[in-house]
Amino acid sequence: MAALLNKEIRDLLADPASVKVLATVDEAGLPHVVVRQSLQVGDDGNLLYTELLESSRTNKNLVRSIWYDKQVSIAIQGPQGQSYQIRGVPVKTHITGPLFQKHYTEVRRKLGDVDLAAVWIIEPLEVINENFAVRKAEEEKNHPFLKHLDRLAQH
Repeated sequence: MAALLNKEIRDLLADPASVKVLATVDEAGLPHVVVRQSLQVGDDGNLLYTELLESSRTNKNLVRSIWYDKQVSIAIQGPQGQSYQIRGVPVKTHITGPLFQKHYTEVRRKLGDVDLAAVWIIEPLEVINENFAVRKAEEEKNHPFLKHLDRLAQH
């Protein structure tokens, strides 16, 4: 079931100052991680990823993910330190048609004489808030006895 991306995450994905990282896995299960500013939210709430190189590791791993129902992970860090992880699954790739043409035109406008291999649709399954204060509060709630002894001695 798809996870909804709230306004904060949509804004972070739209912000060119945010860092966006896409992690895929290869046939041996080894991770392949790339910084990709082209990640964005589509009109339907799914993530869109534009891949420029047909034979890139990322593109090959996304094909494998769609064939074998493997998940991918996207990390986003905003300019004020906001941090989220989105686990998702590729559900479709566009290599022609109106969506492809729209992104192809946009890519060529931004980058010049380049190709566009595909526009990937990634369905978000889970959003995890990775901000330190949130993670620390969860850790203390779920594991109240996992503290360094010097912290316990202060109380």
